[in-house]
Amino acid sequence: MRILIILMFLCTFCKAQMLASVYFDYNSAKLSRDSEKKLDSISRLNKTLKFRIFGNCDISGTSEYNKKLSESRALAVSAYLQKKIGRHIEVQSVTGLGKEKQINDNSTEDLRRKNRRVDVFIDQVMEPGEIRAGKTFASFFSRKVSEMKVRDTFSLPNVNFVGGRHIWLPKGNKVLAQLADILKNNPSVEVELQGHICCDYDNFDGEDLDLKTFNLSFTRANAIKEYLELQGIHSSRIKATGQGHLNPVVYPERKEEDFSKNRRVEIVLLKK
Repeated sequence: MRILIILMFLCTFCKAQMLASVYFDYNSAKLSRDSEKKLDSISRLNKTLKFRIFGNCDISGTSEYNKKLSESRALAVSAYLQKKIGRHIEVQSVTGLGKEKQINDNSTEDLRRKNRRVDVFIDQVMEPGEIRAGKTFASFFSRKVSEMKVRDTFSLPNVNFVGGRHIWLPKGNKVLAQLADILKNNPSVEVELQGHICCDYDNFDGEDLDLKTFNLSFTRANAIKEYLELQGIHSSRIKATGQGHLNPVVYPERKEEDFSKNRRVEIVLLKK
């Protein structure tokens, strides 16, 4: 089976955060040639960067076995990068997480494969006290659907979440009711809900304290999807995805207001 590699570059925040995820075959810690080519590309980045490398496994095998396998995968990536990177790039940490932080369930082979991976977090070195603002988007309610462009991203103002949970704050109730009304009145519209988290920069995604899963950005988007379905919007019109921590509105967060701004869901118009 061909090893798939996904490199996700952020369109709006790529100068501060990037993530490269390298996927492995079952019970293997060996890099394919395609994997090496992908790692070659990130080793040639010409900024002052820090790499944090995290190995992961699917649920097969014991916790002890998967801990060792995830460490072997992380070390394989680290060793390869160490041969390639220049002095401006530092490997800051190499960690094997085992099977303890699954981002997908293991109900299919494809989902298990997505858990067999190494994540390379790429952080641009910032000056002490430096704060960077990510891109913010116009409100979904700021224009008529007829004036929107397909693939445009919009904010859902005042829809923010309790820390570590997929429950939105009460101020979001009126906004989501308004969203449901727009979708009811425009039955051809299809949207994607993109969830975000704050704070957890050692993992792609955060832990949902209620569900005990490590896909908090997805569960936030999915909670809104389920709400809209209860309002009569067919599930085929709504896609829910998790964007993890990779596109913060404020980075790094220094106060509760910053945390709250990053705990959000944005909406992309897929069809109108």
